[in-house]
Amino acid sequence: MDISLFDFNLPEELIAQSPLKARDEARLMVIDREHKTIEHRIFKDLLEYLRPGDVLVRNNTKVIPARLIGTKVETGGHCEVLLLKQLPEVDTWECLVGNARSVHVGSHVTFGDGSLTCECVKELDEGIRHMRFIYQGIFLEILERLGKMPLPPYIKRQITDNSDYQTVYAKVPGSAAAPTAGFHFTPELFEQIKAMGIEVLDVTLNIGLGTFRPVKVQDTKDHVMHSELCEMSEYTAERLNLAKKEGRRIIAIGTTSVRTLESIYGKHGCFKADKMDTSIFISPGYHYQAIDALITNFHLPKSTLVMLVSAFMGRKWTLHCYEEAVKEQYRFFSFGDAMFIYGDFDYDSAAEE
Repeated sequence: MDISLFDFNLPEELIAQSPLKARDEARLMVIDREHKTIEHRIFKDLLEYLRPGDVLVRNNTKVIPARLIGTKVETGGHCEVLLLKQLPEVDTWECLVGNARSVHVGSHVTFGDGSLTCECVKELDEGIRHMRFIYQGIFLEILERLGKMPLPPYIKRQITDNSDYQTVYAKVPGSAAAPTAGFHFTPELFEQIKAMGIEVLDVTLNIGLGTFRPVKVQDTKDHVMHSELCEMSEYTAERLNLAKKEGRRIIAIGTTSVRTLESIYGKHGCFKADKMDTSIFISPGYHYQAIDALITNFHLPKSTLVMLVSAFMGRKWTLHCYEEAVKEQYRFFSFGDAMFIYGDFDYDSAAEE
């Protein structure tokens, strides 16, 4: 499909620059994709749309301070390194490197007081480099001291509290971005959800370039997703398979949970404990197999995330909902408001739009 089919007008002032103090006070657009209805609520009103037996699936990844600003040892030039994904080789990460044209195999970058250095061991396209890190001590502790939170470029100021860019259930370190649909949940809200007889399960997808890499091709079929590591435990798989068998709703919190669930279900034909790289690209024409409902934020025009949502409820209806969000002054992107999308759906009919 032509990338322009996923474009919409977004006034810059609707891009949220900071989180709300009360996470669950964000606005919530509730969308019935079967009956094509929209309601305007507050996020904590989500409880009114959940029912006993539902299963909420969340991505428990934790954002690391993955943005490092350093100096090229050989030239003295400035160099920014964004850690994307840990590789099997010892202390080696796939990184997005600024001014990458001057970073070649054998180049070194040093950070802060010199307690952390990295060496380029492999060159890939589009600024991607494999960097081997050299240090003494515990790597994550050094990152906490020298690194910055890797905020998206549309957020113009650095946050003062790193917890603002984490979910309250963040547990597994390794992400270069946050699963932002989860920002709206509080511990108290999860207590209320569980008290209703709703199950909450965790999966992990360490978010890297695949999630936020822009689409640069004109035809969406030519876009190649960057792979990201995802994981599901045996317990989570067993509980999800039971929910499927009993006809209970599986509700994904965020697009990274969606990509994990659909990747594993698509690979095995059921939910199964697995740790795998996924490069799944979900766009209109895709038939969802794993999930029944979705909680997500409002995404960038022409992004893979808008395409994922369009596949879930139809492209034209998605754009209509986004137009309504602009009209009603919803806040967009990472620190913005949310959607809850539910209801039966005919994927074959939607694919013809």
